[in-house]
Amino acid sequence: MDFERFGDFYMAFLGIMFEGAPYILLGTLISGFIDAYMPSNLMDRLLPKNRFAAIALAGLLGAVFPVCECAIVPVIRRLVQKGLPVSCAITYMLAAPIVNPIVVVSTLSAFAGNDALFMTLSRIGVAYFVTVLVGLIVQRFSDRSILRKEICDGIDKAMQADEKKAEHDHGHGHEHDHDHADDDAPDKLVIALRTAARDFLDVGMYFTIGVLITALYRTQIDQAMIDQFASSDWVGVPAMMALAFILSLCSTSDAFIAAQMLSFSQAAKLAFLTYGPMMDVKLVFMYSAVFRPKFVISLAVGLFLLLGLIFIQWGSLPVPGT
Repeated sequence: MDFERFGDFYMAFLGIMFEGAPYILLGTLISGFIDAYMPSNLMDRLLPKNRFAAIALAGLLGAVFPVCECAIVPVIRRLVQKGLPVSCAITYMLAAPIVNPIVVVSTLSAFAGNDALFMTLSRIGVAYFVTVLVGLIVQRFSDRSILRKEICDGIDKAMQADEKKAEHDHGHGHEHDHDHADDDAPDKLVIALRTAARDFLDVGMYFTIGVLITALYRTQIDQAMIDQFASSDWVGVPAMMALAFILSLCSTSDAFIAAQMLSFSQAAKLAFLTYGPMMDVKLVFMYSAVFRPKFVISLAVGLFLLLGLIFIQWGSLPVPGT
């Protein structure tokens, strides 16, 4: 029996690892090319000057740059170091795994029926509202109270490098840089790949710890016990959010799991589909590679309470299928 449980754990661990690792590799490759090729203040120049408008737009970037939650952390790490405001980065980080076309299609497919459109629009709408609200709250705090020290140091170094480059360009003109643009390309490619490799090892370590905990839960807990918490939304909503936190499912596939939990209400299912892509076991460890542990804990608890309150009240509204 013990051997069978170990076999189940081993298969669950490998299954989650192989599901998430390609996305982490993709994310770290993107982060490497961002580090090498993107000008430090490009994102800040592209976003509206009005901070509310910038945060609101950041919540929609997933529609243009759809990124899974497994890949978003290294991308955010580089974007912040390239000048993206932390409030906009966190908004994009939380919203992109949900507010994107791939998740729209998967949610519509999972809830095939009369309530498919309602569940999809509700998931996207609540996620966007909550992430923008979180971004507006985050902008009231200093970057150093949110980001890890080494990330802040990286931002400072990038700013100093940009200042030196600007002085150099001003003193030598633009023709010199144009003449050597092709010579710099191989060097930038090497920098991109080295950065990607470093980020993959860094983020992958946190991801592996999260996968280990998730696999233990999946193989050691009787899943039939979960249905006992479906009696009311006061119990079902936090139970489903806790389940989403532990299972650490990909946002492109979690709707198919939620759709099969017939004993839970729509509000509880939406809580599962909204909280999980924003915060789960593996993300807690991955976020810790960028943000201070105190902020990660505060974000996890704050999202849990905010979404719990929204969906418990949501359950009392007259919605389709209830």
